[in-house]
Amino acid sequence: MTRTTRTRTALASSVALGGGLLLALAAPLSASAHVGVTPSSTAAGSYTVLGFSIPHGCGDSPTTKVTFTIPEGINSVTPTVNPNWTIAEVSEELPEPIVDSHGASVVERDAQVVYTAITPLDAHQRDVLELSLQLPEDAEGEDLVFPVLQECVEGTTDWSQVAEEGGEEPESPAPVITVTAAEGDGHGHGADEEAAEPISSEHDHGAEAESASTSSDDAVARWLAVGGIAVGAVGIVLAVLARRKPTTKA
Repeated sequence: MTRTTRTRTALASSVALGGGLLLALAAPLSASAHVGVTPSSTAAGSYTVLGFSIPHGCGDSPTTKVTFTIPEGINSVTPTVNPNWTIAEVSEELPEPIVDSHGASVVERDAQVVYTAITPLDAHQRDVLELSLQLPEDAEGEDLVFPVLQECVEGTTDWSQVAEEGGEEPESPAPVITVTAAEGDGHGHGADEEAAEPISSEHDHGAEAESASTSSDDAVARWLAVGGIAVGAVGIVLAVLARRKPTTKA
């Protein structure tokens, strides 16, 4: 039995069991066919890994290539290796050189990342392609759009449409993430660095002074005790000598 035959048989059984249930599930199944994106972080200035789910987008034709267009404000992208795909990066010159967070001069940015399938992705299967990048530090509250061009053995699907505010979802929506408020120092290390910093306060200095004073008092007490023992020992010696002194006869 072929894959198509099995699918039709299962579909027919579902209809027999309940046509209403099949209609209720139609909307979620359709939505799952879109290119979705799942960020590990959305905080402004943070480093995040974006996972793009690649579904069937050209009917029943296998996918051969996926091209991600990187929005402006993101200059460097690190694609995750996937054994089913080869990877190429397309750079473009910046209008003006900029200085990155490490103080280096940057004259170009990663404008696109292209994944090419080693074996075309079957239309009835999906894959997840990941991009690691830093979100812009000044993009809080903004929507970042990542247009995706999906090329197949036959046909293409351009996931680049953006819904208008309050409007319906377009037929081929682009993956979008909304940047949230920065956390810590914007790089995900704020809490660690804060915990690692030494804490200094007047209370600490007072405790140090009190400790020093206590140590001084202890030293004086020890010297007085030693002195008292020495004086006592001398007294005992003198007493013994006095007893041994010979008596003069008349």
